[in-house]
Amino acid sequence: MYVLGRHDKDSMRPTVHLGEFLARDGSAGAAVGVDVDGPHAALVVGKRGTGKSYTLGVIAEGLADAPGVSPIVVDPMGVFDGLTAMGGTVVEPAVRPAMLPPATWPDLLGLDPAGGPGGLLWRVVARAVDRHGEATSIDTFRETLASIDAADATRRVVGNHLDLAASWDVFDAEAPPIATLLDGTPTVIDLAGTPDVAGGAVVRSLARGLYDACVAGDVPRLPWLLIDEAHAYFDGIADPALRTVLTRGRAPGVSLVCATQRPEALPPVAISQADLILAHRLTAERDVERLREAESTYLEGSLAGRLPEGVGEALVVDDATEEAHAVRVRTRRTEHGGSSPRASDLASSPVV
Repeated sequence: MYVLGRHDKDSMRPTVHLGEFLARDGSAGAAVGVDVDGPHAALVVGKRGTGKSYTLGVIAEGLADAPGVSPIVVDPMGVFDGLTAMGGTVVEPAVRPAMLPPATWPDLLGLDPAGGPGGLLWRVVARAVDRHGEATSIDTFRETLASIDAADATRRVVGNHLDLAASWDVFDAEAPPIATLLDGTPTVIDLAGTPDVAGGAVVRSLARGLYDACVAGDVPRLPWLLIDEAHAYFDGIADPALRTVLTRGRAPGVSLVCATQRPEALPPVAISQADLILAHRLTAERDVERLREAESTYLEGSLAGRLPEGVGEALVVDDATEEAHAVRVRTRRTEHGGSSPRASDLASSPVV
């Protein structure tokens, strides 16, 4: 098996079977794998319906089979439930409020940190975390708010925003530590139906929690964080943590795989730091233009000109070996929930 992302081709080390080389005549060639023995930053892109989420599922399946690693999949669309067939678990998002620094709370709740309510919220969170530590909850925020001298109108605004945060059902002072998710089986974080801003808080706590746990050496397996529709979490509350993992995560052992149908919405760092890029078909000029930032001197011709046409086909740019290859992604072993419903299927179903 040819192994992407690895200088030597020792396939006995932890490897994910990605698919097969794709010949010019469309026939399949030798098997292709992806190195998971060491940490990587990878990017999976493609317009809707070309296999982007499917490929992310293939990688998650391979990680579930590989020793010494553990995949965590952020699922904003509810399409990765099939990973439960491999012993995976679908979990509701749960974040300890203390995982988010006090300075982030005004932005999280749409308040100006320099304004009255935003400044008060910042003080409330800082004091509550200082007193309660990891046991901090939205209720302790409310109790702290009541104890701080402030104008009634300002206090009401902050109280209403804390009620909004509580309504998201993602904050739990008793949420398990991030490292407990690293049991070797796939963990799917179900963000379907969760507001984007709340999902951003979840992604931030995951990315930062995994990074800190790896720095402390407190992980039983190397974590791989796989994020579908990753563009939704950059340039928001999760952005600083994602950038930290992209730029510094490989040293302590955190891997990040970002999948998106809108590469133009990603920051340049997401392209420049990726040592593996799996590109399915793209047609929007802005998306193609962003991908051009990944072009390197070792590529023959433009990357955009080599993008595949067929569903499930990908151009893989491997910065470790400084090569690019056309690949056909293998068939998944678990059910993929990313296909769209069809009216014909409903029309042929009996009415109950």
